[in-house]
Amino acid sequence: MTANPFLGVLFHWLGGLAAGSFYAPYRRVRKWAWEVYWLVGGFFSWIVAPWLLASILTENPLAVFRETPAGVLGWAYFWGAMWGLGGLTFGLTVRYLGLSLGVAVALSYCSLFGTLMPPLVNGTLAEKFSTPSGHRIGVGIVVCLLGIIGTGLAGISKDRELPEDKKKEAIQEFHFWKGIAVATFAGIMSAGFAYGLDAAEPIAEVSARHGTTTLWTGLPKLCIVLLGGFTTNLIWCVLLNVRNGTGYQYFRPAPRRQSPPRGAMLAAAIDAPGGKTVVDVPVTIVNAAEAAPMLSNYLFCALAGVTWYLQFFFYTMGETQMGRYKFSSWTLHMASIIIFSSLWGLALKEWKGSSRGTKTRLAVGLALLVLSTIIIGYGNYLGA
Repeated sequence: MTANPFLGVLFHWLGGLAAGSFYAPYRRVRKWAWEVYWLVGGFFSWIVAPWLLASILTENPLAVFRETPAGVLGWAYFWGAMWGLGGLTFGLTVRYLGLSLGVAVALSYCSLFGTLMPPLVNGTLAEKFSTPSGHRIGVGIVVCLLGIIGTGLAGISKDRELPEDKKKEAIQEFHFWKGIAVATFAGIMSAGFAYGLDAAEPIAEVSARHGTTTLWTGLPKLCIVLLGGFTTNLIWCVLLNVRNGTGYQYFRPAPRRQSPPRGAMLAAAIDAPGGKTVVDVPVTIVNAAEAAPMLSNYLFCALAGVTWYLQFFFYTMGETQMGRYKFSSWTLHMASIIIFSSLWGLALKEWKGSSRGTKTRLAVGLALLVLSTIIIGYGNYLGA
């Protein structure tokens, strides 16, 4: 199939839309701890959706995995697990730097390392940037980083304009250097997904030999990389379940009713002829916790999980269209995520009350991100 970079950019935009939207269904989950709904949604993201769609859209994935060298499977799984660590530590980045600055720093590292490290390790980085196409892609990567920084600065400006009590609520434990250290770790580890996909490239080649259409050859790669990510998140969520005593939430809506000992009585004063009198009445003790809506919680988690998976479903489709410069797909992915996440923020009125200068910074940052995707798409078009 002939590469079509502009179609690839469209696929990456669709992936960014999915990544920017997946958390919305989680807002409808009730009475579940974070670790519970995150693991339930993750099961659909990292296990159900990738294996189901690979089984439907590709040819005999189990045979493909059997024919793939064990070392390839091992590295793809390992980098998926490292990506899982990056995602888990991202929460600490937000804790120490706040959402806007934390996202800007972490995604800058993630974009830069995820784009440049695979060709650097493969010894092809100089070759990639030595052509006119490579020059344009390099410019697009720089523009993307400027766009990430621009949207981050807009977010910082928005945070500064909050009332003092809201600032403390948003960042209770601000610590710049500790936050920078954690953001660096989170960003570099999160780039592990790009390393995993690059390491898993032989899986796509084996799948193509089995007759899978080029557009879908990346789907079996996701099965292995996401299995690594699932392992990391599973361990962490189970540890939180044990520590917080939330494991029961997977199976029943609320703690069981607390029954008093048989025959327990409580003295109570009641009105009677001639005045109040004291009598013994049976004791009934129930847990006051409201029952969690189990069916809707599972459905919303499934919807969130499948939506999350779609970002990489479209990512692998876009990657197949980028030709010999498909390493730039990671930059397109990062740019698309920030574009659509920011648009969701505007739609949900998270920027309401911000100054004109802050909104201008956001607009400039988003314009740079959109421009970067066009420049990178054009560079790939020239190469194709």
